Amino acid sequence: MYKIGVVGTPGGKSSQWLADEVLAQTGFCLLVNMDAVTLDFKRGTVVFQGQNLMELDALMVKKIGSKYSPDLLDRLEILRFLNHQGLPVFSPPRSMMQVVDRLSCTVSLQNAGIPMPPTVVTEDIEQAARAVREYGEAVFKPLYTSKARGMRVICDTPDLNREIREYKDHNPIMYIQQRIELKGRDLGLAFLGGEYIGTYARCTDGTSWNTSTASGGKYEAYTPGAESIDVAFRAQSLFDLDFTCVDVAETEDGPVVFEVSAFGGFRGIWEAQGIDAASLFTSYVLDNIGQ
Repeated sequence: MYKIGVVGTPGGKSSQWLADEVLAQTGFCLLVNMDAVTLDFKRGTVVFQGQNLMELDALMVKKIGSKYSPDLLDRLEILRFLNHQGLPVFSPPRSMMQVVDRLSCTVSLQNAGIPMPPTVVTEDIEQAARAVREYGEAVFKPLYTSKARGMRVICDTPDLNREIREYKDHNPIMYIQQRIELKGRDLGLAFLGGEYIGTYARCTDGTSWNTSTASGGKYEAYTPGAESIDVAFRAQSLFDLDFTCVDVAETEDGPVVFEVSAFGGFRGIWEAQGIDAASLFTSYVLDNIGQ
């Protein structure tokens, strides 16, 4: 039977979920924490806890770190080395690199004509203020983040420039997006091997401007329109990811995409639809090793 490693975070629920599923289907699983991985170019080895990862049959990536930052790109480079040496990695590291950075993901989506909320990227405070005045309300988003962490809503008020300066102190490149009226809900559309498998809605509890579970949001079942599925399908198809979720909002003017996830989430699709994405993902990898 195949020996598969899961790249994840110790104690992380989704990482352990996937590791347990791999163990159940193969009788083996190594949960790989990238904090403790050593790449030795001279020896051509990538070692974790005495195990040369090149000796595995494949790696599945659930989490590359507990916090989003540019460091994740360097960790993905180590996986890219492994992949280039012949180890199957799901999803391909080069594909994940394109979406970990919010700006890189956005450029690809915009170049392909995928509908998104109006967005400005700048390092100039006056231009940032101009965008806020144009939008009325804007969401300032860090380039590396998840679950809305570090995001800030800034409105056209007398304190506008001060708020922007405070934000820029921690985020020199400002990614500014018009705040979209979500009506309490946005969507995650899940894809496996490029095929649509289901949707979950994230619904706010009314205490926060965003729907993330970190801010009290809850998962609910939802059936999106055909246009939303089509837009999400086109968005994820740009990146060749094995498992991913596309964040979509359905607006009066049609669906818009916020982002494509590098790693995808298991909990939302399970709680909303009863779909065990960890099991499906593992079966998919077993079917595709060596192809």
